Amino acid sequence: MIITIQKSDEDIKKMIEGRDKIFIVGCGTCATECQTGGEEQVKELKNKLENLGKKVTGQAIVESVCDQRLTRRDLRRKKEAVDDSNAIMVLSCGTATQTVSEISKKVTIPCCDTEFIGTTERIGKFYERCRACGECILYETGGICPIARCGKTLLNGPCGGQAKGKCEVGGWEKECAWIQIYERLRDEGRLDLFKKYRPPKDHSKMASQREVIFR
Repeated sequence: MIITIQKSDEDIKKMIEGRDKIFIVGCGTCATECQTGGEEQVKELKNKLENLGKKVTGQAIVESVCDQRLTRRDLRRKKEAVDDSNAIMVLSCGTATQTVSEISKKVTIPCCDTEFIGTTERIGKFYERCRACGECILYETGGICPIARCGKTLLNGPCGGQAKGKCEVGGWEKECAWIQIYERLRDEGRLDLFKKYRPPKDHSKMASQREVIFR
């Protein structure tokens, strides 16, 4: 799941200066679960905008805004309201905001900051678990990602910066990912993988524009 947090009211006010007619897009999946872009948050934003003297021309909760097909369909259904607006505010991740921008050709305003790909412990408590690095090695590391969970993103560990299973990065509060990897592989009877040397990561796979096309 893509974890997002809402931008401050001050940031949003700056972005809507000079925009008096606004259409709002929310997301029915990740942002709804994060409580940053679901039905309630769209309603709250609508009230805030109207209190600022803005006209909300309409709104749509797209099941998954990053799916171009769904967003195109839902914006087409609200075409009159979209056309009447001079900006669209998106309560979702950066990918969703770009999707709306590409389809609508309107000034598109991101209402959320994208934090990471994570897992949910409970509503309001999320943990980073993946950085979409393009080279998944979870099989070798007992299902624990060292890129996302090691404070130094080490591919071979643990380093000397751990004590009693805690990491020095962040003030000894977080668990050392490599101690966790060791314990998991030990319990699975696969410690041979712990000893495997992994060469430095090719970060170009993360730095360049990526696409996947299935044929």
